Amino acid sequence: MDVVVIGGGHAGAEAAWACANLGARTALVTIDPARTGVMSCNPAIGGLAKGQIVREIDALGGLMGLAADASGIMFKALNASKGAAVRGPRAQCDKHAYAEAVQRLLASRETLETIAGAVERFIVKDGRIAGVVVAPSMGGVPSTDPASFFELRARAVVLTTGTFMRGLMHTGPSRTPGGRVGEAPAVGVSGALRELGFELGRLKTGTPPRLRRSSIDWDNLEPQRGDERPTPFSDLTEGSPFPAIEQVECRVTATNAAAHDLIRANLHRAPMYSGQIESAGPRYCPSIEDKVVRFADRDAHHVFLEPESRRDEWVYCNGVSTSLPADVQDVLVRTMPGCERAEILRYGYAVEYDMVRPHQIMATAMTKRVEGLFLAGQINGTSGYEEAAAQGLLAGVNAARFAANVGLVSLGRDEAYIGVMMDDLVTRTPVEPYRMFTSRAEHRLLLRADNSADRLTPLAKEWGTCCPERAARFERRAAELDRIGALIDKARVDGEPLAQRCKRPEFSVADLAAALGEPFSAAALDTALNDRQYAGYIDRQRAEVRRHAEMERRHIPPDVDYHRIPGLRAESREALSRFRPETYGQAGRLEGVTPADLSIVMIALKKR
Repeated sequence: MDVVVIGGGHAGAEAAWACANLGARTALVTIDPARTGVMSCNPAIGGLAKGQIVREIDALGGLMGLAADASGIMFKALNASKGAAVRGPRAQCDKHAYAEAVQRLLASRETLETIAGAVERFIVKDGRIAGVVVAPSMGGVPSTDPASFFELRARAVVLTTGTFMRGLMHTGPSRTPGGRVGEAPAVGVSGALRELGFELGRLKTGTPPRLRRSSIDWDNLEPQRGDERPTPFSDLTEGSPFPAIEQVECRVTATNAAAHDLIRANLHRAPMYSGQIESAGPRYCPSIEDKVVRFADRDAHHVFLEPESRRDEWVYCNGVSTSLPADVQDVLVRTMPGCERAEILRYGYAVEYDMVRPHQIMATAMTKRVEGLFLAGQINGTSGYEEAAAQGLLAGVNAARFAANVGLVSLGRDEAYIGVMMDDLVTRTPVEPYRMFTSRAEHRLLLRADNSADRLTPLAKEWGTCCPERAARFERRAAELDRIGALIDKARVDGEPLAQRCKRPEFSVADLAAALGEPFSAAALDTALNDRQYAGYIDRQRAEVRRHAEMERRHIPPDVDYHRIPGLRAESREALSRFRPETYGQAGRLEGVTPADLSIVMIALKKR
């Protein structure tokens, strides 16, 4: 094999897809192949900042946007009334249709083989990955007989274990080994990583109870509807029947004072408060226990009831993530309006899992300790399908390039949200699961959802992940944008230059279409107008990018002994030695490293 991808979640599926599209002979090793692409938490794709990531994945030739478009049952643009830079496309998906779409896409690649098994050890020679040792699995259960283990040789390996590395699930005092309900944990790989010298950490995430739809007073709850004219995630979906599945509505309910009193009375039975769980959970997506404690002055929290599929009755309780005991969850759910007779199909639970502290990887997703070993997804301390898939795509591209002895690639903070995320991971040690926000991107005016293809499809063409159909659509779009720009520059409306009128915040896409008098796609008109309305700010951001470009590109040798550089402060020396930044730009973003410290390093390396 050229590449072995370990894990069939969102990171693993994207990595395998990228490798196969680049022509690499790829093996996808996963404990249960039938669970590839499963949406283990909320079956939703996108959202604020996350929607931009999905659009970027698509622009780079990934599969997440295609699968979401094929399975979406409610599409909605978040922050639609605000500026284009902070709008986030989102889709509630049919969880069964989504997994089927992912599996169908992967099965279409001839160079990709799926193997049922769990990786027990890594084969490393002279500091370079050479393959893995696999325990075969049957029905989702890995073999424990060493005699059945087999070697799988490869030039590169992508590790995407999600929440499965020594995964442990908690519901009240009950503890069950596993990465998600009904699925065994990956135990051997944690020990194998430690043997190779990797520093591991432990994080926690959680999920809410699922309810039976027919047991909810659905029609008497406030509806949440999708967009009348939904926009697809993928540029390749244009012209296809869309949406592909009949759409649904969600409902809104809320917790109340009685529910909060119940939670407070049972905090001693909650694993996060009893001491049963010590690892950190996601601050931005807290459990209902955390909400009640941290926001003690609030007597209600919104809960969104979101159907998980058109094929079954499962409803996701968005806003009530919990690991309280089952008997408490039964009462808690029934305190919410509309849920007085609700039946719980699956209780909420928390899951603890091992991760690799990401200062040990580079922005290419390759580890610093073992050449050819790439990490992607929650193993790097992130949270969310979209963040995982983005890492998987980048890791897959670079694994295939590494196997082919081609230079690795990365993305800058000014090029993509994916670049922001990778830079954050390699310059900071996450103390909680990392989630992408628009506020993390200092160049977010440049990194809008609408211009993802303009930014990144040229890179996809360079990398080889751009299919002919995508390339043709991109060329048509580029020509369309050029034509629109030329017309805007020469047209006038009521004696005023159209270019000037476009800068008014109340000037809409419909107004622009009417002013141009030629048929153009709504997507191209939207981008053209956004560029004009943000023009002054965009120019300033690009000027800032140019000013910092030299520092971002200027590399630091990997073998620098910072303890031998005189004049460095102890805090700076420790941070530089721990993170081993690849560039001066990365070094400048490390906590504890000052501009004066960078100057000392520059002078010392010039002398060397």
